[in-house]
Amino acid sequence: MVEVTISPNRSRLPDILAGTFAWGAACIIVGMFFWLLAGIVPRGLGQLTWGFLTGVPEDAGRAGGIGPIIVSTAWILAVCMAVALPVGLGTAILLAEFAATDGRLGWVVRRSLDVLAGIPSIVFGLFGSALFCRWLGLGFSILSGGLTLACMVLPILIRATEEGFRSVPDEIRLGAAALGLSRTRTIFSLLLPAALPGLVAGSILGIGRAVAETAALLFTSGYVDRMPGSLFDSGRSLSIHIYDLSMNVPGGDANACATAVLLIAALLVINATVAGITGRWRRSFGRLGV
Repeated sequence: MVEVTISPNRSRLPDILAGTFAWGAACIIVGMFFWLLAGIVPRGLGQLTWGFLTGVPEDAGRAGGIGPIIVSTAWILAVCMAVALPVGLGTAILLAEFAATDGRLGWVVRRSLDVLAGIPSIVFGLFGSALFCRWLGLGFSILSGGLTLACMVLPILIRATEEGFRSVPDEIRLGAAALGLSRTRTIFSLLLPAALPGLVAGSILGIGRAVAETAALLFTSGYVDRMPGSLFDSGRSLSIHIYDLSMNVPGGDANACATAVLLIAALLVINATVAGITGRWRRSFGRLGV
């Protein structure tokens, strides 16, 4: 009988290498984030005053504030979520509760969502310009921009909401059927409240993508930096304002950095909210043994 002796140091070598690689990759990501902040925050933080947040752009954006830009961004997001939420919720209910997992309809819808999730945003911008701006006659407007962003966030919203419905224990469905509840009442009275964290998380992630979008809005919502009077007016989003000041306006870097700091802060709040909702959701279902 041959005895094989393995050195303890040699057996630990793969674990050490894997741990080093994982920590190194994480440090690179964190370093890139703080490098980005180091280049923007010192130049823009001093510009963030109440007057800057509420004032109107002056001298092509070199002076003044971003009040109309914030209002236009809020309106674009409102249109986006007003359209995406009902469509996304309905599609998620179809995929989770009515379409069989291995059925042809479910397969086609899921593959379509996968393709939509991978399409570059500039392609959505060209699509929105052709459909909403020209074919429907909406022109460069907040409405066109919001509808285009709704098409972009649907894959994220639908998948998150579908997973929320699928995470609900089947015992709830069986109990509702045993009590004679209709399928519609079961979905909206029992399943939807249980899946609500998934819907909220998907909505906030969609908002996070929409608020940072630039390419799609260049072709749909336009460049105008004045206060919008209606949804049919052109409106400039925060991301487009940053792009315009950085690329087209000499001397606009300071206000561009200040706007970027505000946008990054909004994204951090959005992602922290998603993390909190997801963590609470997992803990609640963990107590249920799911």
